[in-house]
Amino acid sequence: MTMFVDRVVLHLQAGDGGHGCVSIHREKFKPFGGPDGGNGGHGGSVTMVVDPQVHTLLDFHYHPHVKADNGKGGAGSNRDGANGRQLVLKVPNGTVVQTLDGEVLADLVGAGATFEVARGGRGGRGNASLANSRRKAPGFAELGEPGDQLDVVLELKSVADVGLVGFPSAGKSSLISVISAAKPKIADYPFTTLVPNLGVVQADNHIFTVADVPGLIPGAATGKGLGLQFLRHIERCAVLVHVVDTATLEPGRDPLADIDALEAELAEYGGLVDRPRLVALNKVDVPDGRDLAEIVRADLEARGLRVFEVSAATREGLKELMFAMAELVEQGRAAAVPAEATRIIIRPKAVDDTGFTVEAESDGSFTVRGARPERWVRQTTFDNDEAVGYLADRLARLGVEDRLAKVGAKPGDLVRIGEREFDWQPTLYAGVDFVPGNRGTDVRLEEKSSRASAADRLAARKARRVRSADDLGADATDDEPDADLDADLDE
Repeated sequence: MTMFVDRVVLHLQAGDGGHGCVSIHREKFKPFGGPDGGNGGHGGSVTMVVDPQVHTLLDFHYHPHVKADNGKGGAGSNRDGANGRQLVLKVPNGTVVQTLDGEVLADLVGAGATFEVARGGRGGRGNASLANSRRKAPGFAELGEPGDQLDVVLELKSVADVGLVGFPSAGKSSLISVISAAKPKIADYPFTTLVPNLGVVQADNHIFTVADVPGLIPGAATGKGLGLQFLRHIERCAVLVHVVDTATLEPGRDPLADIDALEAELAEYGGLVDRPRLVALNKVDVPDGRDLAEIVRADLEARGLRVFEVSAATREGLKELMFAMAELVEQGRAAAVPAEATRIIIRPKAVDDTGFTVEAESDGSFTVRGARPERWVRQTTFDNDEAVGYLADRLARLGVEDRLAKVGAKPGDLVRIGEREFDWQPTLYAGVDFVPGNRGTDVRLEEKSSRASAADRLAARKARRVRSADDLGADATDDEPDADLDADLDE
């Protein structure tokens, strides 16, 4: 049995970027071959594309976890890693991509419409790409950037020109089966139609599509019956047709009451007030049905509705109804705003836009937000002093150090960038001319470490002197200069 699925939750994971390589060219008689570490490959992205041959989200219902390929790491001899394969998901026409909170990310309408829903991570640069006139042989490389990871909701909203709405067993499926080539299930019990059916109708030289959705009942917009699940499939319809059963034997049912109940549900669902309506009084082949249709016709026309007495069994009145549908569809198409060609919009940045912000938090810490500083932090190997020094240089050139000082940050304050936390130490002298040392080291970090060690030694020696003075009962001697202690700080 074919299963129709029009709403799924997808767990997406784009590919991670490959790590850059640290390598030094080694060849006989060439002792200074230089760095030759290649770059890592980019991670694969997840892209959705509309395929006319796909009509349901069934595949994603059974396979909700989607992961693209990771990029390969770089290698020596300037060999770059391979990029991860891009993952393309084929979705039906009319698929809406939104977050779990209901924010719409994309509305995919039209064959070939594409949307990159999860972007792959950038590959890290190897030490060959990081070499420059000052740092001729870097002893580090960049890490690959993680790919996007998110959960999205896919909702299918059928793309049709005309939507047939009505109570269960009103004859909607029978009607669409005779005016188009659609073959829906037809039976003599309510809720025979469990999934939307689409049919292509041709009236003279006019071609349009008609959607038959499951029957609506009072309370459908709040979740009763099947209405709430499938009301979304008539959102895109330009014309709505009320299919009314004039031969029903249910007590309290008549065409006027049915239309009032349906209009109340459509109004509560929202967004359908401006759609033109037609009324198809169905089953006039039954004598009682024809009599009732003649009685209520005047009242419906007094409401401004165009009324057609039809019979899906004998095909009476269907030609007039089809041409009326075609007329309203053509009017809707003529009034629609034509789709403009794709244009490239250039939005220049403000002169003072640095691409990052620094915010002071209530706990005394500071948070740096921005695409570039957060990406740089993710790509840094923090167990490599040279890589940390390179990160500090980049942040200083971007202006992060100056901005932190302006907002009141002091040495030792906690600073967050992305998922990392740091004790801010402006004494690192970031941004000054770099003096290269051994690979993987940074003399500025060594200087910072040695100064901290000297301060620790000074504090320890002072503590020992105070304890000795207490033991001897002597007066405090801290007022006397101590050349050895001063030398410790000058180291």
